[in-house]
Amino acid sequence: MRVGILGCGYVGLELARQLGREHDVIGVRRSGDGLAAVEETGADAIEADVTDPGSLGAIPDVDALVFSASSGGRGAAAAERVYVDGLRTVIETFGERDSVPDRLVYTSSTGVYGDHGGDWVDEETPLSPTTDKTRVLAEAERIARELAQEYGIDGSVARFAGLYGPGRYRLDRYLNGPVTEGYLNMIHRDDAAGIVRFLLESTDEKLLLAVDDEPVDKWTFADWLADECGVERPPKRTKADRLDDEGLTDAARRRILTSKRCSNERVRGLGYRFAYPTYREGYRAAIDAYRSDR
Repeated sequence: MRVGILGCGYVGLELARQLGREHDVIGVRRSGDGLAAVEETGADAIEADVTDPGSLGAIPDVDALVFSASSGGRGAAAAERVYVDGLRTVIETFGERDSVPDRLVYTSSTGVYGDHGGDWVDEETPLSPTTDKTRVLAEAERIARELAQEYGIDGSVARFAGLYGPGRYRLDRYLNGPVTEGYLNMIHRDDAAGIVRFLLESTDEKLLLAVDDEPVDKWTFADWLADECGVERPPKRTKADRLDDEGLTDAARRRILTSKRCSNERVRGLGYRFAYPTYREGYRAAIDAYRSDR
């Protein structure tokens, strides 16, 4: 199988490494600065922009596409340009070729669920995005499945929880505090890539939640992390305390008020085996490195 990874960044590079063991992989970045990292995975590196149909012509025909482009952490307008306009451009461009891809996987976010008061959510839970950006992500999910189908492409979605892993452990945030109460839904980078690979190789599912076995209370996680690192437990604050901050943005306020626990029962039941089932395994390398540097 030849797979094109559009937006071969944090997760995409790991996906390229995993897929490259058995498949031909093309890693696409919008800037030439990142092409060397793609080549290091063994994938073919191509510079192209998902919002520019002309540049997409540089990508050869593929059997499957993974859309994991990033809007660069900017606002809803930038997200719409990449996730909605860019995804539509990709589907239309590849869908009009003589050789049309069989599969498309779009990488979304559990942010599309909105607030559920700490209750469990899964693939059957209705979406309730609460911000402009998460509404954009929900619209992109619809495009990935419905527009792709119009071109005969089997579209599916991997809905990522909070990503962590090499370069993104952010230990200081939890060790120094203060830590605001709430739930953490997480997935290690390697398993995020693994679930996309699973969608491509092992299942016809249209939607999978990419989250580990154990959503955890932030205070519990912070205390565990401090204990493992051999430092004092960090200060805590309630949501009410945090919401009293006059400098809090509306977006930050909504994030604080959003609470849910994401279930991975479906992907587990289908046979995916996690490399890092919980944060305990996933943070071990970071903890060992922290302790060795002290």
